[in-house]
Amino acid sequence: MGGPDSTPPIIIKRQIGHGRHHGGAWKVAYADFVTAMMALFIVLWLLSSDEKVKKAIGGYFQDPTGSGKMAGSTMAGISEGISIDRDNMDKLKEKLEQAMKELPKFDQIKKNVQVTVTPEGLRVELSENEGGMFFESGNAKPTTQGTELIRMLGEQLRAMPNKLLVEGYTDAKPYASDAGYTNWELSADRANRARRILQEAGVAGEQVAQVRGFADHRLKIPAKPLDPSNRRVSVLVQYRDLPAPAQPGPVAAAKGH
Repeated sequence: MGGPDSTPPIIIKRQIGHGRHHGGAWKVAYADFVTAMMALFIVLWLLSSDEKVKKAIGGYFQDPTGSGKMAGSTMAGISEGISIDRDNMDKLKEKLEQAMKELPKFDQIKKNVQVTVTPEGLRVELSENEGGMFFESGNAKPTTQGTELIRMLGEQLRAMPNKLLVEGYTDAKPYASDAGYTNWELSADRANRARRILQEAGVAGEQVAQVRGFADHRLKIPAKPLDPSNRRVSVLVQYRDLPAPAQPGPVAAAKGH
């Protein structure tokens, strides 16, 4: 042992480990593998899902925060809260036409559907054929195709603030009935049935401004008064800046119930 002034010994500790050889890199690789497998399973699930699920997921990735709907800046689903005016009515027309193309068997009915921009707004007109394309011949019961198409219109238009007018028309052939049921009642009943389908699809009651039946007084083809295309139902999406529709006269009001 040294004296009181002796320098204390210096002790150096060395830690021998294998951290550099057994680090966490394998964990990162494993996590990447698991993520890739999850992505694969999601893709396989999407491929086997129905169209509604695919559309819903596609809509989420187009607008994941929902800000587009709140701001009214997206046309997906005709977007909630969008006010259609003269400047963007063409966009609504394009959206409706695209939605129609996705309906089953649309190729069979596309010649009988006309979407036009008019001075009043956007008119979607469903014209009949000889056998009854959208409504059964001679009555106000809609066909399966008519129900699907009108319901699709309701789903697309239900979130809009624009007023809707639903109108019914017939050809000039007198309605064969001994009970006093005429083309007036038939045209009004078909328009009213279309209104019900629209509301079943989510259109609010106050959004429908009028339901009108014109019988054979506004023929689509005046030179051919018995042509089946004169029998039709139309949904008119009005511009926001138009005045309220004129109140019907006593005869039209009586037929509108």
